[in-house]
Amino acid sequence: MTLRQSLQDAIRPSETRSTAALWAKSLLNAVLFFGVFMVALPWLAHYLLSFPLPLPKGPRTWVAAVLFVAGIAIWLACLDTFSRQGRGTPLPVDAPRRLVTRGLFSFTRNPIMAGELLVIWSEALYFASLGIGLYAVVISLLAHLSIVYVEEPELHRRFGPSYQEYCRKVPRWFPRLRARRTAAP
Repeated sequence: MTLRQSLQDAIRPSETRSTAALWAKSLLNAVLFFGVFMVALPWLAHYLLSFPLPLPKGPRTWVAAVLFVAGIAIWLACLDTFSRQGRGTPLPVDAPRRLVTRGLFSFTRNPIMAGELLVIWSEALYFASLGIGLYAVVISLLAHLSIVYVEEPELHRRFGPSYQEYCRKVPRWFPRLRARRTAAP
């Protein structure tokens, strides 16, 4: 069995019925995920490579603040959509039972991961740290690879043609600037 297959097999649809319980599980995920990937690992990266990047303090602080607030807002909005529409959480062992296509998921297929990456990039800018900057690059690449090679194949398997149609209509990472035109009959 390959690592990819093992990861896909670890994904289990949620059996939780209560939206409040789904939110509680999602917040537990947030504490664990944020604690590891947005506090501990960036701190370690900064500690190991604590070379400052030559970025002007004023602009980088404002941009970092905007990215941070946007990332948190996106993440919270997506948790609500996962809980209400998908009837699950971001935790692979408690995954949504239904395909989530509303809210921010109608603009990009991976808004949760995009929100999380915005927070990590905001840290890289705010601290102007080579270590955190390299961490942001590596975690962005790993996020993309996990989406392409683990999450998307698993969603194809679970949701079939409805997921294929969703992929056709909604871009993976970056929202389209203009509405997609459909061919005239």
